[in-house]
Amino acid sequence: MTKINLREQYPDFYKTDYIIEVPDEVAAVMKEHDRLEAAYRRRTYYHKAHYSLDRGDGIEYDALFVSMTPCELYERKVTMEQLHAAIAALPDKQAKRIYAYYFLGLTESAIAKNEGVSVASVSESIQRGLRNMETFLKNRL
Repeated sequence: MTKINLREQYPDFYKTDYIIEVPDEVAAVMKEHDRLEAAYRRRTYYHKAHYSLDRGDGIEYDALFVSMTPCELYERKVTMEQLHAAIAALPDKQAKRIYAYYFLGLTESAIAKNEGVSVASVSESIQRGLRNMETFLKNRL
């Protein structure tokens, strides 16, 4: 059994010395972790690297938040315009129900309750609207 001081491990939590005994394996893992943490800090200090997702820059941010190319941005814009045109070509009820279901995230039962109709009629209307949108987009493209 090895004695460790929890104040050294958790200085923000323990303000005074608090010594406990832990198995040797646990102490070895904690020591290895401390060694790796110190090596990481030395490496980032030496290379003046900043690895933080909070700041919005650095390696991790670039890896997770890939910016889109101009071609991809244009393609997304055209796709959205076509989608909005297809929704605008629908009858008013179908357009409102599809918007509520897909864009506002309402359930079919919530839409039915708000409109005072059955869930089956809302479901059928959404399916019919999607088929109409598909036909519109196929004819347009």
